[in-house]
Amino acid sequence: MIAAAAGRLKGHIRHTPLLSSPALDAMAGRGILVKAECLQHTGSFKARGGWSAVSALPPEVRARGVIAYSSGNHAQGVARAAAAFGIPAVIVMPSDAPSVKIGNTRALGAEVVLYERASESREEIGGAIAAERGLSLIRPYDDAQVIAGQGTIGLELIGDLPEGWSGEVLVPCGGGGLSSGIALALEGSGARVRTVEPAGFDDVARSLAAGEILANSRLSGTVCDAIQTPQPGRITFPILHRLTGPGLAVSDDEALEAMILAFRHLRIVLEPGGAVALAAALFQPGLGDQVVAIASGGNVDEAIFAAALTRF
Repeated sequence: MIAAAAGRLKGHIRHTPLLSSPALDAMAGRGILVKAECLQHTGSFKARGGWSAVSALPPEVRARGVIAYSSGNHAQGVARAAAAFGIPAVIVMPSDAPSVKIGNTRALGAEVVLYERASESREEIGGAIAAERGLSLIRPYDDAQVIAGQGTIGLELIGDLPEGWSGEVLVPCGGGGLSSGIALALEGSGARVRTVEPAGFDDVARSLAAGEILANSRLSGTVCDAIQTPQPGRITFPILHRLTGPGLAVSDDEALEAMILAFRHLRIVLEPGGAVALAAALFQPGLGDQVVAIASGGNVDEAIFAAALTRF
């Protein structure tokens, strides 16, 4: 399925580079390669899953339009694909999503429906609109075609990493679509995927340790909005449980510092949630001598970035 998704994505997504910095290696005491998905269309890896899912729909079904719920990156990925196919797109987004993500989603031609993250259910809102308008719901991570699209990153890694490379691949993780897709693509390669989440919102790490799906006690409260999800996905969790190592968690301050270090030493712009894997590579003990950090997105509000620049 991942290979089929790669075929449909050919010519529609960027093959993103692996970046490195001697300064970052020295800080971490290990070799770090950064997969810069922040340079992807829409500024995030979500362009892959969005295109994969929309392009996989039967033409007569796709023509009726699509709906998705997202804090912003999946929103833009689905909206971009819908615009390219000339179909309607409705995106359900939390009212506290970064303004840059809301604005970019609207700029791509999607209708944005805002909801209150703490008191309303995006699943219920999305399901009701889908039923009313006959739209196809494209979930942000619990969707096989979305997972396959994200897995194309793993295929690129197989082609770009040195032959025989067998380190750890650190992946920012919300519901698990990116990490499960990459883990499937890398299965049998010798590389091991590790999920990385914000501290206090590490439902995947806790679920992996417990062997069952556990939820976060809070629905908001981290600067890493892109990976602030209630619990692992029903489809993604079994994949993660089978194929990934123990999950990792980093603090918001570590994510923000990694965001600024990526700007200073790699000249790329990350959002906090997109920088958590690099934060783990830089600040977590117990990792190997060679790691890949997926830099999953760069859609950061200017105010957050400017404030972080003054702190680190």
